[in-house]
Amino acid sequence: MADAARQVVGVLADVGLERLLMTPVQRTVTVVHRQGLHARPAALFVQLANQFVSRITLKKGRRQVDGKSIMGLLTLAAKHGSRISIVVDGPDARDALERLCRLLTEPLPESPPPS
Repeated sequence: MADAARQVVGVLADVGLERLLMTPVQRTVTVVHRQGLHARPAALFVQLANQFVSRITLKKGRRQVDGKSIMGLLTLAAKHGSRISIVVDGPDARDALERLCRLLTEPLPESPPPS
């Protein structure tokens, strides 16, 4: 029995106990932007997503895409009113989920005026 316990402790140390205890967080939101998840909001989403180490996945219907890929986001064809699930898995998942949801459900920040 002691040998089995030592093996379990060894596996936990190798894999990382913190990683084993993490579970993905998920939230479904409605896209509020008038033109949906088009180029600008998709680019802002990807820029923000890439600030996190967590894996970020977006789901719409049966489609599932990498939240750090602008091409993936654009293929969702998410229009105004679309329901999208955001799934985040990693050490900074809760912060990432909160900030990414806010980006899709609040008005976009103003663009800087052209020079």
